Amino acid sequence: MKKAICYSSVLTSQDHRQRLAVIKDAGFDGIEAPQFDTAQETEDVTGLANEIGLEIHSVMGGTHWQMPLSEPDEEARRKGVAGIENALQQAATMGAETVLVVPGVVNTDVSYEQAYEVSQQSIRELLPTAEELNIVMCLENVWNKFLLSPLEMRDYIDSFNSPLVQAYFDVGNILLYGYPEQWIEILGPRIKKVHIKDFNVGTRQFVGLLQGDVDYPTVMTAFRSIRYDGYITAELSSYSQFPKQFVYDTAAQMDAIFSA
Repeated sequence: MKKAICYSSVLTSQDHRQRLAVIKDAGFDGIEAPQFDTAQETEDVTGLANEIGLEIHSVMGGTHWQMPLSEPDEEARRKGVAGIENALQQAATMGAETVLVVPGVVNTDVSYEQAYEVSQQSIRELLPTAEELNIVMCLENVWNKFLLSPLEMRDYIDSFNSPLVQAYFDVGNILLYGYPEQWIEILGPRIKKVHIKDFNVGTRQFVGLLQGDVDYPTVMTAFRSIRYDGYITAELSSYSQFPKQFVYDTAAQMDAIFSA
């Protein structure tokens, strides 16, 4: 398994070279990039990461909350599709193999059934671009009131019948309504990428790694049982003080998790 961190949480007050150098020095293999606003920033970070020796393994789509792929209004839906198309293009530029996608959002204005059907339409429209660029769209389990069981998420992914639609499994997110090891076993080889964080079930708050209720020895056993050997990416908030130490501490905590 490879160790990565979300770039958007690391030393945001420093320039790209300084940020990437610290990530490399801490022992990470790669980063997950945000969806940058400009092509220039995309190219700058790509060049520096290559120079420093970090792989940009994924791009986190940045438009799917404001412009959901499940939006019934056609004009709004099309904007959401265009946003993910842009993320796919950025991933291709950066040499990333995946884009993290929130498939849909259920709320008072969008029913569960609408979210299911409309998001399927949107993802099917995105498949030709994903195929052209050979980028996998990884659907994440998030607090979107959608795809709330591992069986449903499995069947939703399988409905596309494409290797370019897979799962981005978030270990910490699932504790609100499930058990990560059960999801891992059911999603199995559909899991293409993984986020880790920790969560306190009693307070319903995210906490630092190894400080919450994620049973990481059991989780790692589950990942090994499905022969997962890809990237595991820390998606965490940095320290309010000494943010550089956050990067080194996260790397050490991940080493402990990997050895569980």
